[in-house]
Amino acid sequence: MRKILLLNGPNLNRLGKREPAIYGSKTLKDLENRIIELGAESQLEVICFQSNHEGELIDKLHEAEDTGVDGIIFNPGAFTHYSYAIRDAIAGINCPVIEVHISNVYEREAFRHKSVIAPVSKGQIAGLGLIGYELALEAFKREEKGEE
Repeated sequence: MRKILLLNGPNLNRLGKREPAIYGSKTLKDLENRIIELGAESQLEVICFQSNHEGELIDKLHEAEDTGVDGIIFNPGAFTHYSYAIRDAIAGINCPVIEVHISNVYEREAFRHKSVIAPVSKGQIAGLGLIGYELALEAFKREEKGEE
């Protein structure tokens, strides 16, 4: 069974409470349960992890490669815009990463328009709400079937 890591960064543990006009009313647990369910339908094991700490996210990226994870769906939160350490961790592993953002970061504050993660990621999905995570999972499912 292929393994997918669903990785969420800072403040995403506050989904459902934090700025619901931007991020919606669903919780992180709701999101995780949905992606686990969709993964299971396609014989994908989804492993979930969230942290507000940069080093823990880096450790999880390294661990993903070391334990044979086949793909990573990653919302780095604010680390997207300035964490060269996370960028280097992604560049240093042989595990594809799809960067996901719930909001359209390009229609928000100017500092959100730059991603240091995107250049070392397989792709980026932004602005489609929680469906963006489902689309990232779908991309990994289609990749396995050779339907890129």
